[in-house]
Amino acid sequence: MDTYLTVKTLHILSSTILFGTGIGIAFFMLRSYFTDNLHEKFYATRNTILADYLFTFPAVIVQPLSGFWLLSNSGYNWMDWWLAATYIIYIIAGLCWLPVVYIQIQLKKLLAKAIENNSVLPDRYFRLFKIWFVLGWPAFIGLVTVFFLMVFKPV
Repeated sequence: MDTYLTVKTLHILSSTILFGTGIGIAFFMLRSYFTDNLHEKFYATRNTILADYLFTFPAVIVQPLSGFWLLSNSGYNWMDWWLAATYIIYIIAGLCWLPVVYIQIQLKKLLAKAIENNSVLPDRYFRLFKIWFVLGWPAFIGLVTVFFLMVFKPV
């Protein structure tokens, strides 16, 4: 079995998991925002956090490890501009993702408290959700850009 192709396949699969989970999470979280049912919001938020732990986090780890292994075995220059751009974009996406995870946990706590007390959501929930939404855009656009850079490998 060819190790390079195996690692490349793992790299592609983990990028697909990272991107696909991000899109899925964004869809379900955004859909839950527009319901008045706190239990639906809580369900979406709880499972978003679970998906991040089960899928996003491992993919975030596998991506640079497999990417650096591929790079060291491919003959490309580590500092070609398109590769340097992918490093920067990946770091920016990660810096957007970390507060998003924290926000998701806060949203879950706010929802649990509102459900427990049979009360309305505080304004903090809506402020945090808007920040969560805004932080998703640079990560999404960044990962799409990384896909293009990896496919086209512009010189």
